[in-house]
Amino acid sequence: MTDVIIRPEDGAMYFTIGGRRVQSGVYRVTYTGKESTAPAAKRTSSKDRDLRHKLESFHGAQHKNAVSQSWPHLAADDRFISWAAMTAVMHQPVKQWQQRALTEKDPNKRVVALLALCKVVGSDPKNATADNTASKVDAKLRASIFKSLGQVDWAKLTHTSKLTLVRAYQIALIRLGEANAGVKGRIVKHLDPHFPAPNFEQNWLLCETLAYLQAPNTAAKGIKLLQEAATQEEQIEYARSLRMLKAGWTLELRTAYFEWFLKAANYRGGASFSKFIEFIRRDAEASLDAMSRGQLKELLAKKPVQKSPFEVMAQAMIGRNFVKEWKLEELSAASKTKLKNRDFERGRKMFAAGGCFACHRFANEGGMTGPDLTGSGGRYSAHDLLDQIINPSREINEQFVPVIVKMKNGETLTGVVVNMNGDRVTVNTDMFDPNQRVNVQRPQVASIEPSKVSPMPPGMLNLMREDEVMDLLAYLISGGDRNHKVFNK
Repeated sequence: MTDVIIRPEDGAMYFTIGGRRVQSGVYRVTYTGKESTAPAAKRTSSKDRDLRHKLESFHGAQHKNAVSQSWPHLAADDRFISWAAMTAVMHQPVKQWQQRALTEKDPNKRVVALLALCKVVGSDPKNATADNTASKVDAKLRASIFKSLGQVDWAKLTHTSKLTLVRAYQIALIRLGEANAGVKGRIVKHLDPHFPAPNFEQNWLLCETLAYLQAPNTAAKGIKLLQEAATQEEQIEYARSLRMLKAGWTLELRTAYFEWFLKAANYRGGASFSKFIEFIRRDAEASLDAMSRGQLKELLAKKPVQKSPFEVMAQAMIGRNFVKEWKLEELSAASKTKLKNRDFERGRKMFAAGGCFACHRFANEGGMTGPDLTGSGGRYSAHDLLDQIINPSREINEQFVPVIVKMKNGETLTGVVVNMNGDRVTVNTDMFDPNQRVNVQRPQVASIEPSKVSPMPPGMLNLMREDEVMDLLAYLISGGDRNHKVFNK
């Protein structure tokens, strides 16, 4: 499905289907029954929505009360309100709020205000004009911004504000002109003690910022994170961040880095995915000095061994031992009392250790050959989720159920029907390669029957302890939200 709307004029639902190389179409769905089809009453006013709309009224215009009314909301828990407040401030004369941003006592507000200041007074060098360049930023103001950022106590920041602090440093480094060695050294001293951080979001920004600054500890820390990362998305971000780093490398670290590229050749993504990996590697090789290039000559010339996602999934389980053959009844019973105070990070690691990311999309990470599981916790109970993991062939998602096509000449095809057009049936015979398709003519087909065996293997939980299974289950239920109630301590 590519789009869906509810048309107010007739109350019908319209949706379209189609895509690359498949039949397109538009469908109209109407309701027949006794329930009322009268338009739903308009929603009552929302305090947060009204506040956001008020802040947005200051966007694009100068108003005498904009700064005073927006400033209290710079560090709002709702990121949309915080962003609306910051944007409102940015549209006011900078002289009205510049000094307030530099001296704001609340560290969570300060980092947002300084990010706004960097955006307003600085200039993106890629889009600079002769009259608007980073080199024209007042040197005293530039020094004041870096000094104010350096005074922020990391420990007093929320998770979101920590991201904002690092992002403010990034914007300042790019838009305020080249920082001298002393400034760069002080930024490294400020950020390096907090890298690695407890979560990927912070590590992502810290790694790329410290690599940009050529911090000497970044290579060792970054490679360790790369090797321990649960998903291909995380690994790619670390690999990308490290590609321009020239300081702090050893032969062992360089070897681990370029061995990762051989492994990444088996990761899956869109049509240009392999090209992005290639670009990262090209930049990484360009950062090598002559000695390192000579030491790594054989490794750089080595070609990757192609593996299927099933082999990649099996590789993820290496090192884990058989615990027991779990029964649905015992895990379902445990879930009734033990789905609280769970560990988000361990649940995510179990999702990776079980090989789930190889086929399933979850919170914008993972493969796409199986159903997206991000919303599964809102559709299924804990019991039903466990049932589908333990008994994958009991009920197979109709979008991913393989079919067995028996031809009259005795040939058999197994795959997924992706298109039917006239007498032609198109079957995708390799679930891991969307372009691997075979066209057959209906008159030549003896039968088409759904397979009773799921592509997902059983026994995925048998290598996990009960507490690990509960963390995995909590992770699924949360939809990837680390603030979900199942993780509350």
